[in-house]
Amino acid sequence: MLMKLFLKSISLFAIILATCNLCACRKESPAVDKTKVQALPRLLDLGAHKCIPCQKMVPILDELAKEYKGIFDVEFIDVWQPENKERAMTYKVETIPTQIFFDADGNELWHHVGFISKEDILSKWQEFITI
Repeated sequence: MLMKLFLKSISLFAIILATCNLCACRKESPAVDKTKVQALPRLLDLGAHKCIPCQKMVPILDELAKEYKGIFDVEFIDVWQPENKERAMTYKVETIPTQIFFDADGNELWHHVGFISKEDILSKWQEFITI
């Protein structure tokens, strides 16, 4: 009886150990060389959720983010939020909306103030990158 209990305990321990090893293998992923991850050009839109021209930019930015994913990134910053005031000052935003185009290295390519259509954004991008 004691021997059966001992063998069942060992078997259960072996099953648990094997399961843990399998789980550990699944969680491990191959090493990723982060130097190979390429940065993308970026369109930064600085505005505010309560600004009417900025609200008109929202569907345009959403479309661009979906249609050009992997080609360039689209980011929005609400400069009227207290936590973003410093970023607004960093980019010298005086009027909203303001769009800033950056290359993949983070260098500013073009600075635009005011509403801008999707067509005009794409036209400007074609001057800088192949889209």
